[in-house]
Amino acid sequence: MRPDDFRIGLRHLVRQPGYSAIAILGLSVAFAACLLLLGYVQYSWRYDAHVPRVEQIYVVKQRFNVDPVAPWFDQAPLLLRATALKTPGVVDATAFFRADVPTVKVGSTLHKMPSLLVLPRFAEVLGLRALEGDLDAALNRPEGLVLTLTTAQRLFGTPRALGRTVQIGDKALRVAAIVPDTPANTTIPFEALYGVNSVLNDPVMRSELQTGERGAWGRLLLRIDNPDAVPQVAAALQRTLDTAPAVQGVPPDVRARLGGRRVMDLALSPLREAYFDRDVARNPVSPPGDRGDRATVTGLALVALLILAIGAINYVNLATVRVLRRQREIGMRKVLGASARQIVLQFLAESLLVALLATVLGLLLAWLALPLFAELVNRKLEHLFAPANVAAALLIGVVLGLVAGLQPAWTALRVRPAQALAGRANTESRAGARLRKALTVLQIATAVGLASLAMAIALQTRFAVNASPGFDAAPLLIVDLPQRGKKNEAVRGFMAELGQQPGVHSLVLSEHVVGRTGNGLIQDIKRDGGASVSAETKMIDTNFFEVYKLKPVAGRLFDPRLDGENAIGPVVINAIAARQLGFATPSAAVGQTLLHPGEDGKLVPYRVLGIAPELRFRSLRDEPRATLYVLNTDWASVLSVRSTTAVRDAERAVAALWNRYFPDAIMHTERAGEVLGANYADDTRLARLLLLATLIALAITAFGMYALSGSIVQRRAREIVLRKLYGAGRARIAALLGRELGMLIAVAAVLGLPLAFIAIARYQAGFVEHAPLVQAMPWLALCGVALVTLLATLRHAWQALTMRPGRLLR
Repeated sequence: MRPDDFRIGLRHLVRQPGYSAIAILGLSVAFAACLLLLGYVQYSWRYDAHVPRVEQIYVVKQRFNVDPVAPWFDQAPLLLRATALKTPGVVDATAFFRADVPTVKVGSTLHKMPSLLVLPRFAEVLGLRALEGDLDAALNRPEGLVLTLTTAQRLFGTPRALGRTVQIGDKALRVAAIVPDTPANTTIPFEALYGVNSVLNDPVMRSELQTGERGAWGRLLLRIDNPDAVPQVAAALQRTLDTAPAVQGVPPDVRARLGGRRVMDLALSPLREAYFDRDVARNPVSPPGDRGDRATVTGLALVALLILAIGAINYVNLATVRVLRRQREIGMRKVLGASARQIVLQFLAESLLVALLATVLGLLLAWLALPLFAELVNRKLEHLFAPANVAAALLIGVVLGLVAGLQPAWTALRVRPAQALAGRANTESRAGARLRKALTVLQIATAVGLASLAMAIALQTRFAVNASPGFDAAPLLIVDLPQRGKKNEAVRGFMAELGQQPGVHSLVLSEHVVGRTGNGLIQDIKRDGGASVSAETKMIDTNFFEVYKLKPVAGRLFDPRLDGENAIGPVVINAIAARQLGFATPSAAVGQTLLHPGEDGKLVPYRVLGIAPELRFRSLRDEPRATLYVLNTDWASVLSVRSTTAVRDAERAVAALWNRYFPDAIMHTERAGEVLGANYADDTRLARLLLLATLIALAITAFGMYALSGSIVQRRAREIVLRKLYGAGRARIAALLGRELGMLIAVAAVLGLPLAFIAIARYQAGFVEHAPLVQAMPWLALCGVALVTLLATLRHAWQALTMRPGRLLR
């Protein structure tokens, strides 16, 4: 290609500003959307890629079969670490815990500081290096603390924070090392580290962390340099589990229920694939957002490429129509001696120029939209415009321009100079027309598929968010207390004074929040002589059901006038537990005695007071399960506050008292409805993302249909005129055009609808309850896309209906 080819192409673009704007803008919007989506995909696929030799690191995960519905956990008994270090093939082993996020005090200012409690060799396994200070010494000293660079800047206003002190409760810790920030796309995020010997750990905990003899779980990481050794290492760890007293000490009833299964199954999974590990994604220790879905990310990559493809198709259609209108010019060039090579290079240069202009504009649009897009997907994508990514984008633009220019160049080659200059211009070949129709069908099918999936996900998510949790969440405020149990003086005083505040009707202390990710204690209960049942245990106070305004299904619920705090013996169960225990009806369980193995192995009797209504402690992705309510607030740290007027009045009352009772803690409150909705935050973001992609696809498809309808009218102009001369009215002409465009939509429906139904069914398979009418979304989407295409073709349809035969025949 010569510079003159680009100069001529630029001159043509300037002469036709309408065509140029539509062609460049449509392609640039598609390119911007593709770039943003692929940036998110690249971010997801590169989780933990910053770790040196990450392919050698494996996560030990296990499934505790004592709980019949237990998922896989990426936490395993710490006792396995000692075995791993002795096993051939294991180069190194460590473990860490995600401790409760502590509140640190620097001067008079409070900060939240997400921290990890790490075992020896953590830094070596993950390849951490100190920017300042001694990392090993910092993790071994009782008062030692390791901060990331950004955390040091946030806490002290400077990254040079060695020797500075923070206060956590009544403990003082000294910054002994500074490490680089962890990337946002890591499954092991932290702002601070402290070791086993830290003053934050009591002596009993230090011993357990080092030995694991009591069965404590942590996230175990092994470095294995030879992947062929992984099966042998897993087998050695499994043998340790199968003989460890801390794991195998289960009651005979549970052993009988297990049949021939192990108490705990074990597996090793590469850290490099931890983000997409769906086995552990639904366990309560991995909060929402810590995991991604490989199929979803792959689907978004496909969506990105489809959007870019329909943008290119739109350009090809517009460029081909433009070639048909330039046939006299092309014929004259051929008459003046232009070779086929020169014709092809000229149109490829024009296409390349459009593609490069669209690429540059697309990069600019993507840069402007990046903050909103990053917020939409809840990811930090600040490295999206790294030089390598920009260079790759420009290369894609060049390739796209060359590929998209092939069809217009081929159409130009088929122009016959004699006919073109005589005013009897030939049209494009049938093969070329069929190709452009096929491309348009692909556009429409893509739009139908995206619209169907976006609408279905939005409907299912709205259904899940609005599903009844079993109580009225509107007047309830959830307060997370920094101290546990009513025996704590600050908690007791805070609750007593808060209960007297205007706007507060009542309040209750419990261990867990209804709807928040997290498991209660799993207990085995049984009837005398019956099989044991695994039940999720909720520790609550006597007025829990009263504050939540719940009525019994049978019998009675806990009553502060009848039941003592922390009373051992009376319990409440739900109907699922009653059914699994073998009672004919829920009411038949009332008054019966259940047995539970205590810590000493002896059976502790429980007396069933009544049957509680079903509460949705889990999301709609999990089956409801047997639930046991016991009176125990020793470990409770969640306060549910019922307001008399509006929840904001209760929030103000909490804020007014907070600093008096908890001066060293940051207040955290949530409305009960927000707790439930947080389970579906990722679904909401996905629905919005697909909706945005759908709107872009529809807009580009509309441009494509506009160009195609113009081409159809131009190609069939003489036929339309002759039909008019023979008496055809506007209705018949409209039907003629409608049949051709309708066939395109029908073929697109045949291609797009089955895929849409499959994708929707796969998405809904993750829920135990489905929204009504979801299966109708593809048909609704088809109608919407058909309406958009109809509106896009109205101008050229009207042109065909009002065409004057005499003028055209002249």
